[in-house]
Amino acid sequence: MLFPRLIRAGFLRYSSYRQAALAGLTTNVVFGLLRTAVLVAVLAERGTVAGYDVAAAVTYVWLGQGLLTVVLLWGDVELSRRIRSGDVVVDLGRPWDLQAARLAGDLGRAGFAVLTRLVPPAAFGALVFGFRWPAHLGTYALFALSVLAAVVVSFAVRFLLNLSAFWLLDARGVLAVWGVVGGLLAGLVMPLPWFPEWARTALWWTPFPALFQTPIDVFLEQASWPAVIHQVLWMVLLLAAGRVVLERGGRRLVVQGG
Repeated sequence: MLFPRLIRAGFLRYSSYRQAALAGLTTNVVFGLLRTAVLVAVLAERGTVAGYDVAAAVTYVWLGQGLLTVVLLWGDVELSRRIRSGDVVVDLGRPWDLQAARLAGDLGRAGFAVLTRLVPPAAFGALVFGFRWPAHLGTYALFALSVLAAVVVSFAVRFLLNLSAFWLLDARGVLAVWGVVGGLLAGLVMPLPWFPEWARTALWWTPFPALFQTPIDVFLEQASWPAVIHQVLWMVLLLAAGRVVLERGGRRLVVQGG
């Protein structure tokens, strides 16, 4: 029963920052308006681009703005700080699995973000501009599964990047590079279907599309089960890699501590 309790604790922890959530929501809406204006202007000149018309572009923008905090590409530096300070020794000594415990907390955080940072901007975009809604009810369930997979993939990547502090001591540089590159290659800045074909093919072999583009494509019914399976495969691979790196990092920590 520990895992569900940690999920609840993660939810309650982030729900205490209501003013921060409101400020972040306001920022999301403002940037959503700016991004909508840019994409609509592009499509006004071109008509459609890679299957995206105005309705699809609006849906892409507002789902992306909503998923930004749910998936959480950046801002997660707590573990690397605890490694640098040595406080991670306490975490490793507790009667739990550190990776599973942090994943549970992150799922609770994502659950709160769905209610406060995904639903409101998506509802705003749908009411003001109009969405391209799925034609099949099953798409909503598949979208929810895809979002869950995206959260876990993002956690697994952030967990690995934070673990680099075992070797680098300061992981801020690695996390900063990820913050810049991740948004672009995950489909947050612009839709990945707008990339050249060779780039789309190359990105399919990486976890980047699993973070943002896949959930949005599933909602737009431009992707289905194969894309979600792609997410799940990367989820399993990255979580497994995290366990291996954590074990080796823990050994290094013992060596450093004498």
